[in-house]
Amino acid sequence: MSAQSRLFSRYVTQLPPGELSWIGVRPGRRMSMQSLESTQAVATLGLKGDHRMEKTPGSGRQVTLISEEFIQQIGHFLGGKVVRPEQLRRNLVVRNINLNALRYQTFKIGDAVFEATALCHPCSRMEQELGKGGLAAMLGHGGLCCKVIHSGKIRLGDRIELFTPQQSLL
Repeated sequence: MSAQSRLFSRYVTQLPPGELSWIGVRPGRRMSMQSLESTQAVATLGLKGDHRMEKTPGSGRQVTLISEEFIQQIGHFLGGKVVRPEQLRRNLVVRNINLNALRYQTFKIGDAVFEATALCHPCSRMEQELGKGGLAAMLGHGGLCCKVIHSGKIRLGDRIELFTPQQSLL
């Protein structure tokens, strides 16, 4: 565990739980996001129904997260534009939790366990989805990449809870 990870772990366990507010998968590359009420998170692969399951096994980018608060901030930077989750091409939207505090942490959503691995940087496609300035509006607000540590069902409304180093993953 890195020094930064240990530092985060020491403080973020005091955060109140957040909530899962949107789930989306893309069945194929460049296809539109499909909004779901629930899905299965599969260990080392990603979300059932998402095309990334086949192309990212074992990687740190199996699932992507963004917060409602980041989405509102992105809209603000775009002059008050309403931004929909499916435009951002992230799999999960959460609320009421400091998303950046989840970085390097292990957390549970529903029955599944995830590990946040890296920041999810925006790509040039955000200019197409959000219009001019879309990529710049997302800088620092692109969310997180995660890997699935333990399989389980996730549903809208599930709590997002951090694991402390003392808790068992299973």
